[in-house]
Amino acid sequence: MRKAKIYKPSKTAMQSGNRNTKLWLLEFDTLNTSINPLMGWESSKDTMSEVKLEFETKDEAITFARKNNIEFYVVEPQKRKLIKKSYADNFLKNN
Repeated sequence: MRKAKIYKPSKTAMQSGNRNTKLWLLEFDTLNTSINPLMGWESSKDTMSEVKLEFETKDEAITFARKNNIEFYVVEPQKRKLIKKSYADNFLKNN
């Protein structure tokens, strides 16, 4: 039985916006990884690990997985910690 991960992707350090973080993804785990003898890269013949399905909500992804008998686990997104700073803080001494 294939196992899938349902998660909401976090924004990368190179992004300033939240465009790619709104949808939930269902992604299959990679099976049978091996080291490529020619290049030394990790490779796999598992084509299902390349499949990523997008859903508007977490419930839609869970419903799809249950309907298609896919074993899954959910990774909840972590809350961002925003620290409010002002420009003047750069010039104040921290004692």
